[in-house]
Amino acid sequence: MITMDQIIREGHPTLRKKAEELSFPLTDKEKETARQMLEFLQNSQDPELAEKYGLRPGIGLAANQIDVPKRMFALHIVDEGTEPVSFVIVNPKIASHSAAKAYLPGGEGCLSVDREVPGFVPRYAKVTIKGFTPEGEPIKRRLKGLSAIAFQHELDHLNGIMFYDHIDPDEPFRDYPDAEPLGEQ
Repeated sequence: MITMDQIIREGHPTLRKKAEELSFPLTDKEKETARQMLEFLQNSQDPELAEKYGLRPGIGLAANQIDVPKRMFALHIVDEGTEPVSFVIVNPKIASHSAAKAYLPGGEGCLSVDREVPGFVPRYAKVTIKGFTPEGEPIKRRLKGLSAIAFQHELDHLNGIMFYDHIDPDEPFRDYPDAEPLGEQ
């Protein structure tokens, strides 16, 4: 079981490296890593398990956040009032995206960042994503809202980009004319 002790924090060199593509079939170890990443997110959102194991709640976890520099991540978003999103994606890509952008009004957080980083992170409001399940089955989905933002956050991790790299250092809460706060589109 993955706990907060396995999640590397900002400053660790793996977080700034571009993760490697995986080839199929995945090894048993890679499949187990995928399973455990999704399990961590599910456990972190269960108040009893989160307290028992000292887990910070998360909706996304990239493999390189547990010091495995490979192109896969897990998303688990079930309380957004829309269709639940819960999967691991291998070799993820954005196939297309909306012109419109969105951001979280309260800013983004990250399991690898133990501090508040205020500011807006504009991202595409809708994305069509492609990739594979850990078993090698193709995935193609359209995501919007929080799930689209979370997908882009995790994809950034695989490219060595942290969410705060997108924040304007001089004006963190500046107005983005082409972006709406999530919930106001």
